[in-house]
Amino acid sequence: MLIIKRVSLLETKTMINRTNSVFFKFRGWSNCFFLHSESPFFSSFRLGLGFGAHNAFLHSSVSSNRSMVDKITNLNDALNLFDEMSHTRPLPSVVKFTQLLNAVTKIKHFTYALDLFNHMCSLGVPLDKYPMIIAIKCCCQLYRTKDGFALLGSCFRRAIAPDVYIFSALLDGLVLEDRILEAEMLFKKLIKQKLCEPDVVMYNTMIKGLCKFGNNVTAIALLRLMEQKHCEPSIVTYSTIIDSLCKDKMIDDAFKLLNEMVYDKRILPDVITYTTLIRGLCNLGRWDDASKMLKEMEDENISPNVQTFNVLVDAFCKEGNVEEAEAVINIMVERGWAFILIDGAGKCGQFHIARNLFHDLIDKGLQPDVRTYTVMINAFCQEGILQDAKHLFLKMEESGCPPNTVTYCVLLQGYLKNKHYDDVEMLLQEMDGRGYSLDASTLSLFIDHIAAGLLDRSMLKLFNKLVPKELLDDPRLCAWESN
Repeated sequence: MLIIKRVSLLETKTMINRTNSVFFKFRGWSNCFFLHSESPFFSSFRLGLGFGAHNAFLHSSVSSNRSMVDKITNLNDALNLFDEMSHTRPLPSVVKFTQLLNAVTKIKHFTYALDLFNHMCSLGVPLDKYPMIIAIKCCCQLYRTKDGFALLGSCFRRAIAPDVYIFSALLDGLVLEDRILEAEMLFKKLIKQKLCEPDVVMYNTMIKGLCKFGNNVTAIALLRLMEQKHCEPSIVTYSTIIDSLCKDKMIDDAFKLLNEMVYDKRILPDVITYTTLIRGLCNLGRWDDASKMLKEMEDENISPNVQTFNVLVDAFCKEGNVEEAEAVINIMVERGWAFILIDGAGKCGQFHIARNLFHDLIDKGLQPDVRTYTVMINAFCQEGILQDAKHLFLKMEESGCPPNTVTYCVLLQGYLKNKHYDDVEMLLQEMDGRGYSLDASTLSLFIDHIAAGLLDRSMLKLFNKLVPKELLDDPRLCAWESN
């Protein structure tokens, strides 16, 4: 009887740690390389995500991997499934592993996805371009575009031809990191050297980056290049430029582009386009035109969403038009879009109103967004009801609405202010795993608690990774780092 030794993930981590600190270590004998990572994936036992105790999720065989991947709703399921797959002999195909990697990225655990990618390499899974695309995307989403380019180099060495998806991910990474000049250089190089033919997604990414810096002229020039290259622009293309024009108060130019979109390209505006234009009109005090635009939406059977109402309520309140604001709010309640009311009640300290509204909407089967969850978590923290705050935080993941960096910072501040330190390190590890950073107010609170000796200094290494670059020069931060 052949006995296959089951090498644990912790043993694999030890092996990976022995590699050089450079981003890749190419190993010709196994076609394997490793991505440098500092995530808590291999500390999963400490987080209560141990792989030994498989739950009911894994009771079917790994051969049903596709259906099992479809059922993944949280990180624990994904890690357990990966452990099961990695101990199966023969190993599942690269397609199965890639499906799992994709599922982990969909729930925005990018650092964990990179760790799974590393472990795939250590197992000797033969890689094709698809897991490489996912790994590059994860690097770029974690603001590690430099590492993404290192992976691109590995693609060339492994005779994997980079395609439009790989280059789009890298371009998006540069835009996320505000490296717009480098993004432009890459885009021009792709076209000039014919490395790939940009598709609408790549054009949209480049236009988004240009508009991010208010470079509307170049963005429109790129729109014209799309036409020359016979690449049809999408609603996203036009809406991105229209939004940028509105922000720069170039409302007439925005409407010219809208007319081009509708009459020349036969692309109908959606709720995002309308909301952008309404916001632009409101910011210029053109209330009649904003009302006409809202009426046009209804005539076109396009229902305003919460963002549309939010724009109107904010604009009316700023102008002191309370009656108009109340009328809009009443329409929101009638249509079941009362989440913005929860936001308002929570921020005004009306805890009981916010909580009752929140539970009423949940009972009606409506799904809160991440902002509404965060407002309620903040309200619970302010009331000192930390158990309910934690319960709501965990419910977000279960409901398919993962917390964002603001949510984490709100809960961390709630824990620190209420001197509840049990879950602080776990939250910091999760933030690191998702590529999130601490904001200035949370950083300040941490510094105060460390200086007062209320937090264990052993977590400083983890804490340092979560401090954004622009806050590294905080004199207080430098002071306790030197102690």
